[in-house]
Amino acid sequence: MLDFLLSSLQDYPYLYVFLISMLPIIELRGGMIAAITALGLPFPSSYLVCVIGNLLPVPFLLLFGERVLVWCAKLPKIGGFFSRILVKADEKAHKIGKWELFGLMIFVAIPLPGSGAWTGSVIATLLRLRPLYAFFAIALGVLLAGVIMGFASFGLLGVLQAVLS
Repeated sequence: MLDFLLSSLQDYPYLYVFLISMLPIIELRGGMIAAITALGLPFPSSYLVCVIGNLLPVPFLLLFGERVLVWCAKLPKIGGFFSRILVKADEKAHKIGKWELFGLMIFVAIPLPGSGAWTGSVIATLLRLRPLYAFFAIALGVLLAGVIMGFASFGLLGVLQAVLS
């Protein structure tokens, strides 16, 4: 089935990149690499498709993440683990204070595995940040991560030529 899906998407490279960018862990970083190096797509359109694909799950994660964590805290065998995570997150949220949104943006912008929009959404949920503010911080982080990955995948001159032309 996976072979069928991949062969079907070969005719739609932007859909392929969009779907890659939606996946947790891989996210925009994998989408940009696939778009530019593997598929040879131009930077501006690849950037736009990857950013939209990476941001699409974020509102759902922010809106329903806390409910899922609270529900997990009530489960018999693993509930204690999630309860401790929620208590520690509440303690840390008070210490972070006014820097939490900026820190969230920087965390999402760093193009390393495990530091993207999905993890940023979980962190925002744990810190009980307002979903709208968290979304904008995550969105800025994704935009920066896309630029960084564009430079890494396409090169500085290649990005400048693509943007200026």
